Amino acid sequence: MHYGHLLDAWAGRQNRGMRLPQQHPQRPFFPVLSFPAATLFLMALLLASTVPSAAQINANPAQLHFGSTTIGQSESLPITLTNSGSSSVTISGLSSTSGEFSIPNLKLPFVLGAGQSAALNVTFAPTVGGWEGGELAFTSTASNKKLYVLIGGVGAAGVLLKSSTSSLGFGSVALGATSTLPVVLTNAGSTGIVISQAQVSGTSFSMNGPTQPVTLLPNQTLTFNVLFSPKTAASFTGSLVVPNGPLTIPLSGTGTNNSQLLLNPTAVNFGSVDIGTTSTQPMTLTASGGAVTISGSASSSSQFALQGVAFPFTIASGTSVALNVAFTPSSNGSTSGILSLASNASNSNAQEALSGTGMTQTYTVTVSWNPSNSQVTGYNVYRGVTQGSYTKVNSALNTGTTYTDTGLTAGQTYYYVATSVSSTGQESGYSAAVQAVVP
Repeated sequence: MHYGHLLDAWAGRQNRGMRLPQQHPQRPFFPVLSFPAATLFLMALLLASTVPSAAQINANPAQLHFGSTTIGQSESLPITLTNSGSSSVTISGLSSTSGEFSIPNLKLPFVLGAGQSAALNVTFAPTVGGWEGGELAFTSTASNKKLYVLIGGVGAAGVLLKSSTSSLGFGSVALGATSTLPVVLTNAGSTGIVISQAQVSGTSFSMNGPTQPVTLLPNQTLTFNVLFSPKTAASFTGSLVVPNGPLTIPLSGTGTNNSQLLLNPTAVNFGSVDIGTTSTQPMTLTASGGAVTISGSASSSSQFALQGVAFPFTIASGTSVALNVAFTPSSNGSTSGILSLASNASNSNAQEALSGTGMTQTYTVTVSWNPSNSQVTGYNVYRGVTQGSYTKVNSALNTGTTYTDTGLTAGQTYYYVATSVSSTGQESGYSAAVQAVVP
């Protein structure tokens, strides 16, 4: 509907005898007294200096054209009231020549300060078909006590807007992916339609276009996309609503989780590791069937841990990440544990079996001596932690001239002596002592 029609309708309304209220400036009343001319001029100056500038309100825009709106539906357009004066104005009333135009959220009276503006929404809710025009009148304490805003719109009977589809089903979509389906709207009516409030509802659904408001002329089409981006493995429903149609298009889709987190190897044995030291073994994490985000790890034993990882981190589909698992034994003996990785993969709690043996760290000392000048069958080796006090450490006669002592303690000093044994079993005295310091 063009503004020409709007003006014709207003002209016709005025021909029926409706006129805008006439503005009558107020005239100040003064008693008739006899004063000299100079005195009268002085009083006029004093009065002029004490009268504030008149406050006036105006509307932007001064005319509202709603176009075609389906009967039973509504459309809203913004309007701004501005106080251009230097004093406050109280707006106390609003009247409309047509009940199909209103400002639903307007609460009266309200005060509009000097230089201030108020944003309002005018609603057109047609109940019958055809053109409807009129005016809104704001009553206030401004110098223009009545402010008029011209309004008009067309009530459209029946469904004017048609869609290329009655529903949108996105089917199964992998988590993290996006599926897009087009929607084509056609204006099947004979007047233009203003699409200004089209929107989607429902988790994981969104729209890509159109830029609103947009006017759709008769037989004109408008194409835009609806998107489905599931974040969880579940079924989703929603709606695409176009109030000016009116159209409601059901939306549906299912988020599926096809990704898996693969561990290689699935079991790690660290073997024997000295207590208090750390041994590491490599492991590889691979994302299959979709990207995988790993949010954390947990170990059933404090002696096993994943090394050098900051959570969360994401592995792209079809790619791998190399990490290290560490074993730090705290006691003697074998131990085992389970390393669990929490992720958004379908196997959300992937696990790796771990095992290892803790052992006390020991040291060895090898001593040697010169062979005896006499005929001997072998030698004995003695050890002590102080000089002069020794204990034999070899369980059988040592036939050579070297001996390796095991199971020694770190940080200890040891003293060794050797004796020779003849064929008759007679044992010689101690040799000179040698000292060994274990670090």
